[in-house]
Amino acid sequence: MSNQSEAEAGLIRQPEAVAVFEQDVTLLGRVQHALHSNPALVPLIVLVLSIAVFGALLGGKFFSSFALTLILQQVAIVGIVGAAQSLVILTAGIDLSVGAIMVLSSVVMGQFTFRLGLPPVVAIGCGLVLGTFIGFVNGWLIARVKLPPFIVTLGVWQIALASNFLYSGNETIRAQEIETQAPILQFFGQSFSVGGAVFTYGVIAFIAIVLILAYVLRHTAWGRHVYAVGDDAAAAELSGVNTRGVLISVYMLSGLICAFAGWVLIGRIGSVSPTSGQTANIESITAVVIGGISLFGGRGSILGMLFGALIVGVFSLGLRLLGSDAQWTYLLIGVLIIAAVAVDQWIRKVSA
Repeated sequence: MSNQSEAEAGLIRQPEAVAVFEQDVTLLGRVQHALHSNPALVPLIVLVLSIAVFGALLGGKFFSSFALTLILQQVAIVGIVGAAQSLVILTAGIDLSVGAIMVLSSVVMGQFTFRLGLPPVVAIGCGLVLGTFIGFVNGWLIARVKLPPFIVTLGVWQIALASNFLYSGNETIRAQEIETQAPILQFFGQSFSVGGAVFTYGVIAFIAIVLILAYVLRHTAWGRHVYAVGDDAAAAELSGVNTRGVLISVYMLSGLICAFAGWVLIGRIGSVSPTSGQTANIESITAVVIGGISLFGGRGSILGMLFGALIVGVFSLGLRLLGSDAQWTYLLIGVLIIAAVAVDQWIRKVSA
């Protein structure tokens, strides 16, 4: 009996055994962790490499201030719409109506000014309100009625596109009319020079929107809720997040940004055309995917979307300066899209 007590006392005096599992961290594992922690890292690397390659092939022709700022001007519209698309995809949704909202809002701004005779500022406000309202309809149907985002936005895309042509009568408001009667509609097409580089106000608006959204998503409660809803909506709701409210607000903000893109579009092309911007849907999704934002939601950075849009611009301009067929651009962008999704799946598998 005493021997048993001494044994028990000995066990009590021994330090508590703790199971320690050591896992060798390989270089590949560190890379995977870095990519998971910084989703924008991959598109940034691709952007730097593509600039280096085209710079080596074209020299000063590519590195001129004119060429580099031209890339920004070309991707400004896609980048603004891509910012709207990024918000939606971060919630594990998708918005196929972004391009139609942009064009319809621009048509409303122009037609309200020239057909209804409203002051241009009021017409612009009406366009912005319309875009926000369409976004609300998207969000309400998805969050409240529980319809799939793909189906809802596909239907709204068709409705907005048809409304655009029916209301405008397929009429284009020419640049000369806008310039003489409502120049504020072309405001974002105006340019200024900085050290030989030419920037438009549309480019400044694009960069400002990206930076503001990047801050909001990372440093506000609403931004954290957006990521939480995209990562696991059920868990977010159990944690007290108003998932329906977050979804509706995301689609409303997306609609507002797309309507604003419509104003920028008028400045970019100079006119109000109901047939412009028809490829904005696909181009915005392309920028988002190449930018490392996961189509499954909850992971990614809007700065990555910026890099993704710039990659498309660099490839387009670089291949054009090389005299290559335009189809090579689509081919390489297609390869990048598939590669980006493959990398995202790889990172998700490791992080799980």
